[in-house]
Formats: sequence, structure tokens, C-alpha cells
Amino acid sequence: MLKKRNRKLKNDDKQNVPKESTVSNDIKIDELLHSCKQSSDFVSFRYSDNSDVYIHYFKSIISPDILQDIVLPIVRESGTRITLHEVRSMLSIDNTQIVKDLDSVQDLLLTGNIMLQLKGNLEEVLMIPAVSIEKRSVSLPEVEYSVVGPKEAFVESIDANLNLIRKRMPIPELVVEELKVGRLTKTRVAIIYVRNIANEENINTVRQRIKAIDFDSIIDSSFIAQIISDNSSSPFPQMIDTERPDRVIGVLGEGKITILVDGSPHALTGPTPLVEFFSAFEDYFLSWHLASAFRLIRLMAVFFSVVSTPLYVAIMTYHYEMIPQNLINPLIASRSGIPFPPILEAIILELTIELLREAGARLPTKIGQTIGIVGGIVIGTAAVQAGLTSNVLLIIVALAALASFTTPVYQMGNVIRLIRFPFLLSAQLWGMLGVTFTFALFLGHLLKLTSLGRPYLAPVYPLRMVDLKDSLFRLPMYLQKQRPTQTRSKIKQRFQDGPHKKEKRDIED
Repeated sequence: MLKKRNRKLKNDDKQNVPKESTVSNDIKIDELLHSCKQSSDFVSFRYSDNSDVYIHYFKSIISPDILQDIVLPIVRESGTRITLHEVRSMLSIDNTQIVKDLDSVQDLLLTGNIMLQLKGNLEEVLMIPAVSIEKRSVSLPEVEYSVVGPKEAFVESIDANLNLIRKRMPIPELVVEELKVGRLTKTRVAIIYVRNIANEENINTVRQRIKAIDFDSIIDSSFIAQIISDNSSSPFPQMIDTERPDRVIGVLGEGKITILVDGSPHALTGPTPLVEFFSAFEDYFLSWHLASAFRLIRLMAVFFSVVSTPLYVAIMTYHYEMIPQNLINPLIASRSGIPFPPILEAIILELTIELLREAGARLPTKIGQTIGIVGGIVIGTAAVQAGLTSNVLLIIVALAALASFTTPVYQMGNVIRLIRFPFLLSAQLWGMLGVTFTFALFLGHLLKLTSLGRPYLAPVYPLRMVDLKDSLFRLPMYLQKQRPTQTRSKIKQRFQDGPHKKEKRDIED
């Protein structure tokens, strides 16, 4: 009796378990059409009383020219007693499909296809691509502007972005794998790499992480960057977010992976070491002497931006004996009458800078620039004259803010500004020891950090002498013979030595 009862319960449980796949397969095409008809932009009609053809489409995403000039004349000529295959053969449009699978019908109908259905045949339909999507034209880069070099930037259309990449790298080895991500948005995501140059392990890592995404809405590439990053709790970006097609071509040639997201004017590239965030792609358009000097200036600017204000607070609070004798009098004069301790003074000025930056970023371009310049001058002058802050600290904070803007990648610039606050608090609590301790904490975090499984601090740690030629500084092009070790490319050499060797000539030649 117990066995029979248990068997009955198991059968009841099996019947009660929802079977989504089974249920969805059982839904017929007419039920899908009934669901679509609830939207006002869905059009469904029979061509004429004498025709067997039913036409269905979303008028908001299809091209009316294709419908009026190609599809309807063919339907009018086809008459009665015609098959979908005959209609398909008469159409002068590529990628038409006769589909039976309900999921495919739904995807194609919702992505700009016109659906033709014959009377009495509910099993299969003819899907005709006629998508019409509004997009802006290619324009200048706004975040990574360069004085020299190409002036094209990605736009929101993934097809237009693929065009910008493909025309710069017309080789069959350039592979584009497309996936759809997002339960609600069904966003098109493209994984791009060069076959035989990109490492298979890196490709599989990116592919598996994107396939594993279970999120309802993927609006921008930054969503993908946050979800698939190695350490999502870290403030440091682990993939470069770029709007420049030329930069994407450069990293693809190094064996890296690029991710494009439909609707996003930015591409993600990886694996990316930390030093790459401080190299502008404009460096490759300049001589190696200038490029190396600019990279070193940027790195020094970042270091100055992070530690200058904390060092001021630490020295003025605990280590004033470190101040040279000839600087004591100007510092005393600047701080005389200031009612706040150095830490409070520094935090007020840092927050003021951040407020001005946020206001400038949210306002229209011309007004934002005016607010940034006028607001900085007026508020800074007023704060010094009112005796709320010292002019020396005002100069240091302004220089630190200016130095943080030298970072070519916007995301890393935000991180540089953010990590100044932990340094400030530790400087107030423990002086120079606190600054050193906080620096050690961040260094330990960076040592553990990886980008797509590759070391984040490479080529400094682990030390790879070969990769140093294009990291902290940039050596001449003829020395850039090998691809970065971090990408683990199968083809390590970028060119042969022969054409780049200099011939030894006589002094009279």
C-alpha cells in the first residue's frame, strides 16, 4: 500500500511540475499572433478576399519601402494556390526563411521581419527581413579625442560598428560570434577576435561568461563589463571601454578579444593590464620619444593626483618638521585664521571639485564648460578670501584634479579620483604611516587582480622584460616584434626582422 501511495504521489508531483519548454512548444503560431495583436503597432491582415496570403509585421520596426515596393507586388502577382516556396523564389531579398519553429518565428517577427502565412497552413511561415532601425551617423570621438590620427568613433548600431572594424581588417581570420543576452532586451552581443592569433582559452573564457549571463536587461557594454569581470567588487576596471575603432584594431592584432553590444557606442577589450589604461592610442601616432615621455608624465600625474592631498594632510597634522625652513612661513601665513583642521579643509575642497565636475558633466557642453571654469574660479577665490581654506591647499587640490584628467580612459580616471578619499582618511588617522599602509592595501589588491584570468599588473608583476617595450614607455616600432606575452598568442611574432634591419652604409654613401 505504501509503495502504491508513494508511486501515486510521485506521479502527481510530476504532473504538477511546470514544464516551460513543453508549454512554450505547444503554443501555436496563431496564439503568438493573438498576443502580438495587443500592441497597437502590430499589423495583421489578409491581402485580399481572393488571396490566400496573410501578412503580419510590427510597423514600427520594418521598412515601409520593402513592404510596398517588393513584398506586396509579389503577393498581388502570386494569386491563389501558391506555396511559400514559390513566393520565396519570387522575392529579391536575401536571408528569407521558411520557419516552423515557434521560437524562431517569434525572434524574427520581433526583430524586423515580415511574416507571410498561407490560409490553412499554420505549420510554417515565410519570414522576410525588412528591419528599419534609426541610427545616428559616425561622428568624432567625445571621450577619447585625439589631435592626430583617425576621427571616427563607434555608434549605437552594432552593424555599423562591425562595418568600422571589418573595413579596417579585411581578412577572413577576423571572426565575429554573435549571442543574444538579456531576458527582456534580447541584446545582440558580438565577440570578435582574430583566429590563430587570439588564445583559445581567452576566447572560451569570454564566451562562457557571456553565455552564463542571466540578467533581464542589457542596455550597454558597461553592463557586460561589470558582470563578466574577474572581480566585480573591485573599483578598478578590468576591461578597457573604448569608442575608437582604431584602438580595437590595434588590440585585435595583439591577440586580444573585443566585445560589441548593440545599443552601445563603446567596445570592451581584454585581457587588459593596468598600464594599458594610461596609454592613449594617440601614442602610436607620435614618435616613440614623445610617446614614452607622455606615458611617463601620465603615470607621474596619476601618482601626484592620488597622494598629493593626503601627504599635505599628513605633514600638516603629524610631520610638520619635514617642511623645509623656507616654506614654513608661507604655509603658516596661508593657514592663519583657517577655522578647520587640514583634513576637513581638504575634504571640503575635494567635494567641491567633484560637485563642479558632476554639474559640468550633466549640463549641456557649452554650459558645462562655463560652470566648470567660472565655478572653480569664483568659489575658489571666495573660499580663500572668506578664510575658509588656505590658498596653498587650493592650489594642490586643483593640480591633483587636473592631473586626474590626464588618464585617457574615463573609467580609470573616476577610480583615481575615488581612491584619494581612503588615502585622506588614513593620512588624518596615522599620518605618513597611514598613507603607506593604504598604498600597501591597494598594491596587494592589484597583485591579486586579474583580467580574464591574466595578471593585472603584468608586465611589471610577473616581470616580463619583453612586454616592457610597450607598457610604461614605448620603444620604436621595429622593436615591437613580438605580441604581448599576456595574450598567449599562438603566433608570437608580428613581423619578420628582414625589412626592418638597417643596412650598414659607408660614410660617403
